[in-house]
Amino acid sequence: MTIRAVLWDIDDTIFDYSGADRIGMREHLRTEGLPPGHTSLERALDAWKAITDAQWARFAAGELDFQGQRRERVRAFLGRPVSDAEADGWFGRHAERYEAAWALFPDVLPVLDRLAGGFRHAVLSNSSIHNQDRKLRALGVRDRFEAVVCAVELGVAKPAAAAFHAACEAIALDPHEVAYVGNEPDIDAGGAVAAGLTGIWLDREGQGGRPELARIGSLDELPGLLAGDTRFGAPDTFR
Repeated sequence: MTIRAVLWDIDDTIFDYSGADRIGMREHLRTEGLPPGHTSLERALDAWKAITDAQWARFAAGELDFQGQRRERVRAFLGRPVSDAEADGWFGRHAERYEAAWALFPDVLPVLDRLAGGFRHAVLSNSSIHNQDRKLRALGVRDRFEAVVCAVELGVAKPAAAAFHAACEAIALDPHEVAYVGNEPDIDAGGAVAAGLTGIWLDREGQGGRPELARIGSLDELPGLLAGDTRFGAPDTFR
């Protein structure tokens, strides 16, 4: 079986979401001030990340819509009830600073260039097409991907097999012909494997473990992994 296409996650895979979010929130809080209950800027940034993860999980589970998870992040962080309009305004001011910090990881363009002649490329994200298409265009890489498929429009999110299958259908390939690259071992790599794709965990933070998953520490390793064995079965393809 031959891998013909690479399906990509975006946030914290090709786009440094966590870095941009932290930089943007740091600037936002310097302007807005620390909400009551947060004892330092760094602790507030850690709290924002934890709240973001928790509310995003609720969105992925279908408990909240996309805008709803943003509003709940603001309410939990501020520690008080606020109207939808107030939450939207607070988040919007943060978003301006966050977007000013957008950047690709340094290994992204080199690996896309190296793989361009041998593989097709598309995106599957648990966000919305409005956000992710705009993000890819701002980062200058939208034309690298044949299709951008997002959970908000699909009505189903990773790790559900239906999300991966929809992305495969968008590029008219069977799951066994597609490799998926993402930074989450369960949502991305594990979900892809369960859906019949080849899942690759991009472990940028060097967490290690999970020997059942194909794992790379940077995108520099991806071309060699793809070339070494189309189903990544050789022992030397694992970290």
